Amino acid sequence: MTNSATESAAQEVQALSFKERLVEIRRHLHRHPELSGEEVETTAYITSLLKQAGVKITDSGLKTGVIAEIGGQQGGPVIALRADIDALPIQEETGLPYASLYPGRMHACGHDFHTAALLGAVYQLKEQESALSGTVRFLFQPAEEKAKGAQRIIAAGGLDQVRAVIGMHNKPDLPVGTLGIKAGPLMAAADGFAVSIRGFGSHAAVPEAGIDPIVAASHIVTALQSIISRNVGSLDSAVISVTQIHSGNSWNIIPDTAVLEGTIRSFDEAVRGRVLKRFEEVVTGVAAALGAEASVRWIGGPPPVINDALLARLGEETAAKLGYTSVQPVPSPAGEDFAFYQQAVPGLFVFTGTAGSREWHHPAFDLDEAALPVGAEFFSDLAVRVLEHLAVERGADHSGAF
Repeated sequence: MTNSATESAAQEVQALSFKERLVEIRRHLHRHPELSGEEVETTAYITSLLKQAGVKITDSGLKTGVIAEIGGQQGGPVIALRADIDALPIQEETGLPYASLYPGRMHACGHDFHTAALLGAVYQLKEQESALSGTVRFLFQPAEEKAKGAQRIIAAGGLDQVRAVIGMHNKPDLPVGTLGIKAGPLMAAADGFAVSIRGFGSHAAVPEAGIDPIVAASHIVTALQSIISRNVGSLDSAVISVTQIHSGNSWNIIPDTAVLEGTIRSFDEAVRGRVLKRFEEVVTGVAAALGAEASVRWIGGPPPVINDALLARLGEETAAKLGYTSVQPVPSPAGEDFAFYQQAVPGLFVFTGTAGSREWHHPAFDLDEAALPVGAEFFSDLAVRVLEHLAVERGADHSGAF
């Protein structure tokens, strides 16, 4: 889209009712998905909407992504609300009238929903800006799917002076009007690995003349599972999945090398550290026992999402006040780079029920748009509640739990 077309699309939104506005924003974003780090049109569209709403946009220097603010007229603390804006390299199969216009790109994880809901919170908070007990900063974050965007936002000053950060993810298996809120671990650390095994090639008929990297790889795959059963406590949780094995190119030749790739998921930093350490020991030890050499290359992912207990309580109180149902969700082994924010400041990540028929990353993924005003209202009301809590704590001359 051209800049004029983007601005025109943003202007058309302003004449709609609140729910219609959020639906139109979500559908516009759904038609125009952009991959991680390439969210140029998406950034321009969000920027146009914010400017038309009279919202202050921070000069962050970001190539993609937007940082904006509302409030601060009475001084007070700063909190942040975050939504991710990138799409996935998936061919859409929904058949929707507003399906992706770009082959091989799709909002198959609902980031269009997150962005539209956060913009809804922007509109609601703008209406009460003069009464806010502090500043609400909005983080429209790029590149979540690559686990790179949160760190870019932080480097651009997105968390400067921030006391708490709040985010959400749609949850297809929860009904509309239900919010999954829990203290502690909610989503997993996601570590990727690539193991390179070097043996010594030979003719397949004389294996004793070489060192078979495929045999070594096979033993390594089996031995890795003992880490979960023997090095992770029965009340803890972690998983190691080898998802790729590559070696050789002929039926009668033992190759020189083999490569294993996969992922490790965990919900606790101590468990994570123990598993990663044992992983390297098992890989190098088993390879050496079979005469081969092995090395591990780590593919960095986000740490676990760990929710602040006080923020979780405020979230539950907000849901109850609004008449929504809050439940204790089952933690997800998926990764989320929202966790990088939580390493810097206390945070709360919430699952928002969207009654979808498919899970995240499915080519037929869709959701119930009736959840858009739920997400917007919850975001905005929780922001007000957190600011008020911080203002009370400040007046009492102590900082509370965050």
